[in-house]
Amino acid sequence: MSEQRRRDLGETDAPVEDELKESFDATITEGAERLQRTFRNILVTGVFGGFEIGLGVMAYLAVLHETDNHLLAGIAFSVGLVALLLAHSELFTENFLMPVAALVAREGTGWQLVKLWGGTLVANLVAGWMFVWIVMQAFPQWTGIVDEGARHFVDAPFSLQTVALAVLGGSTITLMSRMQQGTTNEVAKIVATVIGGFLLAGLQLFPSVLDSLLIFAAIHSGSDVTYGQWLGWFGYTLLFNVLGGLVLVTLLRLVRTKELLEERRAAGTIASDPDPDPED
Repeated sequence: MSEQRRRDLGETDAPVEDELKESFDATITEGAERLQRTFRNILVTGVFGGFEIGLGVMAYLAVLHETDNHLLAGIAFSVGLVALLLAHSELFTENFLMPVAALVAREGTGWQLVKLWGGTLVANLVAGWMFVWIVMQAFPQWTGIVDEGARHFVDAPFSLQTVALAVLGGSTITLMSRMQQGTTNEVAKIVATVIGGFLLAGLQLFPSVLDSLLIFAAIHSGSDVTYGQWLGWFGYTLLFNVLGGLVLVTLLRLVRTKELLEERRAAGTIASDPDPDPED
């Protein structure tokens, strides 16, 4: 009775709230579009994503250098995420909700997801590496700040605390993506983005791509931090970013919209059948 009553009260016949139905449709549509991109487009959007997140790192370092306050610097970092949002570029850790939801709805393939994740990650890191090299040539006075920041990550021992920081890094940016998909108001999307940037950088969580750029900046500045240290940190951080985004946000979202997923799958099956049997 409760489901039928909800259908009667809502503007649609969906078995969930109208707002959730709209957000679900937007999530699946956006995810399917990302999965269908060519490898060239994946690399190009990933490169721009690396440049734009590098812009956020530059703003973060500028404020941190002047104030020595990570919370204020975290707000400044959101400049990069806002640029990413408005330019429709791609960040690897943003891809834990929409493409996975589209895959579960059978509007993409596992290979397309692997191609999207792999291409975006490599492009983000390469472009970010290049961008922070330019930043450190322009602002050599930030050498001490980036060295201290890099050591906060690479010197951190593998422990329950660092695992939790990586899980929170992945879940926070995935939740930010979910909030952006939950509204069509551009101002609200920007507010959600600033919140995400503040939490990620201000609390010094372990988002793999963002913090990799800080480590790269330290290496470029002449710090004795090495690529081997970065890789050792990056490996487990990346894994727990993915788990945080998928388990704490994406899985719960899929459970909440289970009925909508089933309807979407059924509609896709019917559309792909060239000669459906009317008696079935």
